Amino acid sequence: MRNKTSALNLGTGMFVVLGFAALFFLTTQTTSRGMSFTSPPHFDLIAKFDNIADLKVGAPVSMSGVEIGRVAKINLDFKEYKAVVLIRVNAKYNQIPTDSDASIYTQGLLGGKFIGITAGGAETYLKNGDHIDFTQSAFVLENLIGQVLANFGKSKSDTPAPAAPPAAAPK
Repeated sequence: MRNKTSALNLGTGMFVVLGFAALFFLTTQTTSRGMSFTSPPHFDLIAKFDNIADLKVGAPVSMSGVEIGRVAKINLDFKEYKAVVLIRVNAKYNQIPTDSDASIYTQGLLGGKFIGITAGGAETYLKNGDHIDFTQSAFVLENLIGQVLANFGKSKSDTPAPAAPPAAAPK
């Protein structure tokens, strides 16, 4: 009887340990970054946006669908009241034209935000510390819905009432 109880306790303990190991593995892999103990060679770029919506530190930065870096830091510029985003780009992607633009996109319908860089046509390239001058802020669905509802309510109250039909002439 004692051997059955200790075998049961050992089995339960192993199950719990494997569960925690699986949970740890999933949390390190779902960020699509995996575990990284060393930082690959990189350079930093700065972009300013009017609205970054739900962009977070660690969000991917891609160019033509290829991940080239990550968002390293987000701050607020109190002079221009814009969000300042520090983009950390892998050094092997060092040929980004200086007239490229950065836009904030959504991954899927309910997904997180990411930055997409569209290449320009300049023959000079961005280097460490450079600014991306052309930016497009995040598309905020709630703002669009609010504008549509405001315009719908406005147009409904602005339309004149239909005119009454002309009265019939007395006979």
